[in-house]
Amino acid sequence: MHKLPVGVLGASGYAGRELCALIAAHPQLSLRFASANERRGETASFGGKSLTFVAPEDAPLGEAALVFTALPHGASAAWVGRASVAGARVVDLSSDLRPGSAAVPGHQPAPYGMPELSRDLLAAAPVVSNPGCYPTAILLALAPLVRAGLVPEGATISVAASSGVTGAGSSPRPELLFAEVAEDFRAYAPGNTHRHLAEMRAVLAGLGAPSVDLIFTPHLLPVARGILATITVPVTSIPADPMGPWRDAYDGEPFIELVDEPPTLRSVTRRNVVRIAAMPVKHVKSPTMLVYAAIDNLVKGAAGQALQNANLMLDLPETLGLPA
Repeated sequence: MHKLPVGVLGASGYAGRELCALIAAHPQLSLRFASANERRGETASFGGKSLTFVAPEDAPLGEAALVFTALPHGASAAWVGRASVAGARVVDLSSDLRPGSAAVPGHQPAPYGMPELSRDLLAAAPVVSNPGCYPTAILLALAPLVRAGLVPEGATISVAASSGVTGAGSSPRPELLFAEVAEDFRAYAPGNTHRHLAEMRAVLAGLGAPSVDLIFTPHLLPVARGILATITVPVTSIPADPMGPWRDAYDGEPFIELVDEPPTLRSVTRRNVVRIAAMPVKHVKSPTMLVYAAIDNLVKGAAGQALQNANLMLDLPETLGLPA
């Protein structure tokens, strides 16, 4: 079977390595090259096949049907442009071209690669911006309530979300050493300052909630992977079927799982799914809902969603090669 050649720029990070492994197992894609600047010349094995990392400037961009850019935020947009000029389509895993991004002045956001919300925009797009991991969990959890008009104007939505350590990247940092993380649990980016906030606010505005306030507190879990978000949402009224808005919005979606109890990380690890539960909050004066969402931050939150977008862009079955 003829396979489509693809490449990965930034293959030595956690998301890049996850992406290479998924491509190696994909029945209709072949990994033509993988770049890793500081590890150029080193050999890695993906799916039982050896591949030598090249420097980004040595990557044969024009030989790829599609290039994934998993480079650092702020550095990726230039390589998106180079890959596009070489004739490749691009899925960018950085924040550079996402809604609300100011990382690269003068660059316009690319179509937002969250198929459950924007599938129609992706198939013909030359470049797709892959969402962040926290926004993937939080926005897919919130979108049905917003689109159903159940979130009042000016509402304040509060999100407490916890991520595994791989969400912080692979660069060595003392506070991420095993001895610092193990048997501990802490908040970070305090005071509503996390960089994903701009992305989430911009997407919520596009969904019809420009006046909604979002308070987001991320936490670091002493585990390798996974995100669990607990979201408190004021609503105009509690639906007769509390899960009804999600059932209506996500009927037939292959990577959305609706459950009756709060999801666990174990239920989503190494899978390209988001698992969602919602319920009314009891013993409060105003109608309020709790929404829970769990994903694997490296799969549905990064590499898996990138491959899902690539399948759509390359006119392949959306679920092909993805662990469900």
